[in-house]
Amino acid sequence: MIQISHTVTIPEHEIEMSAVRSQGAGGQNVNKVATAIHLRFDIIASSLPESYKERLLKLSDGRITKEGVIVIKAQEHRTQEQNREEALQRLQELIKSAIALPKPRKKSKPTRSSQRKRLDSKTKRSQIKTLRGKVIDE
Repeated sequence: MIQISHTVTIPEHEIEMSAVRSQGAGGQNVNKVATAIHLRFDIIASSLPESYKERLLKLSDGRITKEGVIVIKAQEHRTQEQNREEALQRLQELIKSAIALPKPRKKSKPTRSSQRKRLDSKTKRSQIKTLRGKVIDE
């Protein structure tokens, strides 16, 4: 069981993990040992609450496919077990980031002095630009 919050957990049978060969440099061992982990988690078929599912599907994350499957590949560590833990950690963080509510924005007014400063700088800039105009001889 993977703990997401106090009330929400994900059973391990809903997460599909497979070991694959890692990419990149690593000598002779990289070609024969499958240490990278490919994690797949189907959002729609999961036992997550509907509000979690909706939020996850709305995320514009490259790890979520059009079919609603989260795909995570962990290959940073040299052992399969460490990569498995890393993949599960990333899944947990992704779900937690989706359920976190953004703080509501409080409207604020500019102060009188800041408004005055803004207008003063605009008039000053305007005067500089008018001085750049053509000189008319009369």
